[in-house]
Formats: sequence, structure tokens, C-alpha cells
Amino acid sequence: MASLKNLFSTLLHAPRTLSFPISPPRTHFFVGSLRILSFFFFFSATFADTSPVVAAETLVSRLLPTSNRASPTNSCAHLVSNSHGTRTEGTSLSAVKETRKSPRNSESDAVGDLSSCDIFDGNWVLDDSEPVYPPGSCPYIDDAFNCFKNGRPDSDYLRFRWKPQGCQIPRFDGRKMLKMLRGKRLVFVGDSLNRNMWESLVCALRESLVDKSRVFEVSGKREFRTQGFYSFRFLDYKCSIDFVRSPFLVQETISRTLRATLRLDVIQDSSSKYRDADIIVFNTGHWWTHQKTYRGQNYFQEGKHVYNKLEVTEAYTKALRTWAQWVDANIDSNRTRVFFRGFSASHFRGGQWNSGGNCDGETRPITNETQLAPYPWMMRTLESVIAEMITPVLYLNITKMTDYRKDGHPSIFRQPEASRSNEMVQDCSHWCLPGVPDSWNELLYATLLTSSYGSRSNRWISVKN
Repeated sequence: MASLKNLFSTLLHAPRTLSFPISPPRTHFFVGSLRILSFFFFFSATFADTSPVVAAETLVSRLLPTSNRASPTNSCAHLVSNSHGTRTEGTSLSAVKETRKSPRNSESDAVGDLSSCDIFDGNWVLDDSEPVYPPGSCPYIDDAFNCFKNGRPDSDYLRFRWKPQGCQIPRFDGRKMLKMLRGKRLVFVGDSLNRNMWESLVCALRESLVDKSRVFEVSGKREFRTQGFYSFRFLDYKCSIDFVRSPFLVQETISRTLRATLRLDVIQDSSSKYRDADIIVFNTGHWWTHQKTYRGQNYFQEGKHVYNKLEVTEAYTKALRTWAQWVDANIDSNRTRVFFRGFSASHFRGGQWNSGGNCDGETRPITNETQLAPYPWMMRTLESVIAEMITPVLYLNITKMTDYRKDGHPSIFRQPEASRSNEMVQDCSHWCLPGVPDSWNELLYATLLTSSYGSRSNRWISVKN
């Protein structure tokens, strides 16, 4: 009611406190009209089931002189929801009053809200906003990920946005992220799923540029499947977004007899390409499910010893501990922020990638959580290894959110129609671009934003407390 009293007091004394470049009679007429308008505003707000106090505060904020608005008791922004005092789906908070000394905006509010929120626990919701880069607009997408170019006819898979339970993720802002990355190196290290994420981020950042010729791949490549290192330079921001191929993170070697072994005790030799980066996003996972790796016969090696048989679970644990020891010994956590992206779900029906598995015709996500796959054993192993590390690792646990998205894979659209055959291998592991990896990068962006607001050790982004 104080706001109502403030309103009526303002209108009562308005002829003495307001100054207009018009004559006094007209001023009284104007103020009288405002009094009538205020009563109408008050009663219409009441009948419309809108809080009269909110209505009064809104009108007061427009009538009071600027010098009278700020006071020690009103130094924080007042936020209101609906008239019943609760937040409902689709109802956004709106600022009724805000201080001039410390203004708040929706992004900073959202970022502050993330500190107590698990951003990886949520649902996919329909969202009619445009993708962060339009289909067909980015020249740096591998053909195998470019479902639009390869003729995929449906587009609903582009209309879903990840929404955590209990908080809002700031929308991706490429220009703001480039400002955060100014003068820095961000490197993705891992398998082709990390290349999927890397291409997504390059395209999203490129879309924010007015002059798109100001970004280029340093070697001039347009296909990114054959070599082990690629780097995109954003000239105006003096930053680079790089990819280093390292599907196991540890070293695979080929002997003179052409027998391949995986050295579980040696980090891959490409580590010299990223040890001085400012941000590193690691991953490994899918190659551990391949037949040669999963069988574990005469493939895993430690020192000079090659195991006749070693369970893949034990081999994976050994490899992750080798990676963790290397990070702890070689990464300066005061300079470099380390991320590990979790396992990305596959959705093969009727077999695996090499035995006739398919996923074509899927156009909607899974909506029933009971239909999701069990949580992968690899992620539980990863979490236990990260928890023992000295270096803080920010864990992007995208496993569950990807498991819903059986509609997001290239399937037969990994190739143009003219190149397809009935025997073709469908891709139900990687993701169309634009598509699901754009949401991974939105979570990466939210994490970096939270860190820039002074919270480097939030529990929702790090296994370590």
C-alpha cells in the first residue's frame, strides 16, 4: 500500500513538483487528467487480476523525477512474477524498479541463478527462436554433419532448446563469448564427437561477426577429418578455436609388424599442441566401444607388456588415470581451465554402426525418461577419476540430455542422395549441424559466464567441491 500512497501523494502535489513548459492552467488540466488516469489504471489492474501494487509502482516509476527514485532502501531491483506470487512456465520475471548505481540485467540474474542449479538436469522444450547460425550458412561444417546440405527434409530437430530444471540458461551470445576469449586459445581434444562440438562453436562464433572473412582456418582446410590438428583464427579478437584429434587421449602405436597397441601408460604425443592453451575441452568414449577395443585381446599395453586379455573397463580406467596424472603434472590451473565433456549417446536400432543399425525416420526426441539408456559405466569411472585429481576439472555432463535426442543424428543424411546405397552405414552417433552440439556450447558459454562473474568452483560444473 505504500506504493499506492506514494502514487496519490505524487499526483496530489504534482502541480508544485512537476515543471512543464506550458501554462499553469494547462498544467492543472494535465495533472487532473493524470489523477483520473491513475484511478482508471488502479481499478483496471484490479479487475484484470494484476497486482494493484505492481501497477502503482510502475506508474510511480514513470511519474517521479529521476532524483527522487533512488534511495538507500531501494538499492536493489525489485522483481515480480504473477499476481499469485509464484513463477509459472512461460512467466518471466520483470524488473519494476532498478537502481542506477548497480543495474541488473536478465543475463546477470540468470548467471547468478546457475550457481545452485544442475544445468544438465532438465528437458528439451520447443523454442521457435532461430538457431545460432542458419542451416546452410556455415562453410566449415563437414559434409557428414551437414544434414541440411545432404537433403534432410524435416527441420523440427532444430526447434528444441535445453531447459534445466529450476533455472534459465543465458542464450548464446557469440560476440560476448569472443570478448571473453580475446587473446586466448580454446582447444578441443578428443574424438570426432569433440570435432562435432568444435565445428558447432566455430560456426556459432562466426555468425556473430559482421565481416565473416575475419575468421579462417590457418592451413586453409575446409574438410577436417584427415589430419590431427586444425586451428581457426578470429583476427579481430586475436583468439583461436582449435581441434586436436586424440580419440583415446593415450597413445596408440603401430609396430614394425603393423600390429597396433594402445599404450595405457603414455599420453598421446599431440599433448604438446595444447598444454599451453587457456581453455581445454577433453573427451573420450566412443572408440572404447569399438570391437577391437572392447574385446581387449593383444591390444592394451603398459611399458613393454602387452596384455593377452584385459577388460575394457580396467583399460579405460588406466588410460584416464594416465590422462589425469598428465593434467596434474603439466597444466597450470591458475592459467588454464580444464573441461571434460561427458559421453554422447548413440541411437542405433537393430544393430550397431557396423551391423546394420539405423536411426533414419526419427523426427522427435524421447519424452519418457524411462526409455533412456542406463547411465554409461564410462561416466561413473570418469567421475571417480576426476574426483581424485588435484587440478579442478569442469565436467560437462551432457550424457542424459543427448540420450533424449534420437532425432538429431545424420542417419542417412550423412551423404547426399546420389551417393547413398541400401548397404550404406547410417550415422546414429554424431549430430547434425546446426543441432544438438549447439546446446553443448551454450552450456559451455554459460559455464564461462558464471566463471567470469567470480564463481570458478560451482558444484554444478565441477566434480570437486
